Amino acid sequence: MAIITWQNAVIAFAGILVIGIFALVIVDGTFLHKQYLEPWAEDYHEQFEDPRVQVLAHGVLAPNSHNLQSWRVVLEGEESFFLYVDTDRLSPKADPPGRQATVSQGTFLEYVRIAAEELGYEAEIELFPDREYGPEGSPENLGSKPVAMVSLKEASGDAPKEAREEARESRETGGYISPLYPVMFLPDTYRVPYRETKLQQEDIEKLEALSTENVTIVIFQEAEDVEKLGDIALRAAEVEAGNSGVQEEGSELFRPNEWEKNKFRYGFTMEGQGLSPLKVHALQGLLSLFPSMNSPEASRDSFLSQTESAVENTPAYALIITEGNSRTVQVESGILYSRFLLTASDMGYAMQPMSQATEEYPEMAGMYKEIHEEYAAEGETIQMLIRVGVPEKEVPPTMRLDVTDIIEE
Repeated sequence: MAIITWQNAVIAFAGILVIGIFALVIVDGTFLHKQYLEPWAEDYHEQFEDPRVQVLAHGVLAPNSHNLQSWRVVLEGEESFFLYVDTDRLSPKADPPGRQATVSQGTFLEYVRIAAEELGYEAEIELFPDREYGPEGSPENLGSKPVAMVSLKEASGDAPKEAREEARESRETGGYISPLYPVMFLPDTYRVPYRETKLQQEDIEKLEALSTENVTIVIFQEAEDVEKLGDIALRAAEVEAGNSGVQEEGSELFRPNEWEKNKFRYGFTMEGQGLSPLKVHALQGLLSLFPSMNSPEASRDSFLSQTESAVENTPAYALIITEGNSRTVQVESGILYSRFLLTASDMGYAMQPMSQATEEYPEMAGMYKEIHEEYAAEGETIQMLIRVGVPEKEVPPTMRLDVTDIIEE
């Protein structure tokens, strides 16, 4: 009869542990090259000769709804391009009218404008050159007309090549033509807890002064408003968590491992939850081996827990409010959000959109009405609710498409 000694048991356990770790590493793709992060490199754009593609390579870094990156570009002539909504990447359950997708076109355009300035060009942007598409959220409607026509013109009479060389030399010596340019390479969304530190009053004034004729930024950090807006954000999250359609839509966009991230390069990942790299890879491996762990119930509970933690650790909120709700002001609110984000990031602040209460599906109608009655005047639309503050820790960047993926030949 064989006798199992404790030494043999330890060796057997160690062997099983090694096999388990090896399995986790393989299914997670831990050692794969992270192609989905390549656009975050500051020299990423330099591999392309066409200056339009160079500025578009910066545009893919822009913040966007549900990280769908719903941008489609058609090059025109030698110096222009048209921007369209990519209707293959929409969120019809959470964003039935395509409003958030339209706002995301504006965030893209502002990143393009800043990149063009840095590379020695002026980006002339004409919104809806063929008039606005309608209010419906169908792919047929959203993709029917260009959101913008963008033309690159030489800045200050310099030849494009010389301008690009000057910009490159400026970056190498630590200088930038646009002070917001280097900030574009920082993560755009921080879902981690924020410190209790309030925003400096002079910073609030500078940020609110970014407001335009049709789009206004209002920042709240008085205790009453912080509590009220936090409560709205939490209750709206509970509504969203209880909506099976929205939850299923989100689950379809979740990328559980490195293989999936490299394949799709858009959607949601573990990194967005503020976990350490070790925990991310361990959980990704487990989810890949046991997909049932990512049940709708587990996803809902995680979302609510994360929202509750965010609300409990937020010193200030901001609202982006527009006159009316035309497609043009939706794009303009996206442009302003990018400017707001980059300016605040340059000041040392971080932010996270928590705009569930502004979404327009039937189950959210009560929350939508409540936040508008409390914080918007008649005829105004709240496009975004955003938490703002100093993050307790850094977060990694999120997946981004290769710029060639958004260009239609």
